[in-house]
Amino acid sequence: MNHGTVPTPKALIMAQERGLDLVVVSPNQSPPVAKIIDWGKYKYETEKRAKEARKKQHAVEVKEVKMRYKIDTHDYEVRLKSAKKFLAQQDKVKLVVMLRGREIQHNKLAFDLAKKFLSDMEEVSPLIERQPMLEGKNVVAILAPNAGK
Repeated sequence: MNHGTVPTPKALIMAQERGLDLVVVSPNQSPPVAKIIDWGKYKYETEKRAKEARKKQHAVEVKEVKMRYKIDTHDYEVRLKSAKKFLAQQDKVKLVVMLRGREIQHNKLAFDLAKKFLSDMEEVSPLIERQPMLEGKNVVAILAPNAGK
């Protein structure tokens, strides 16, 4: 029901007669726009809509897959499988090839392993967010899930 421009005291009386609340919708307009509604019901419905929207969201996590450059083939395949599972769940994958002690001298082997891993993952996720690079004593790369899924 549209009542047009009504003075505030009269609008308050109209709301009280119906057992409802007078809620200002647009305070910056001239004159301010107010509605006569049940505030509790309105608040409940907006919270319910917000909860439903949060339920449908997926917070992207960064899952980490760690390995050494001397990794066995079966262990490598297990890491590959888990990385594919993470990407299927729309999470990012951070590949970490760890180098300990003097292994830092063989960082080329770690880069080769990281590049091999990225090429094996190409069918699942061609989106490489960060190319393999040396961070401290680790070679790190980040894969992002496909946006089309």
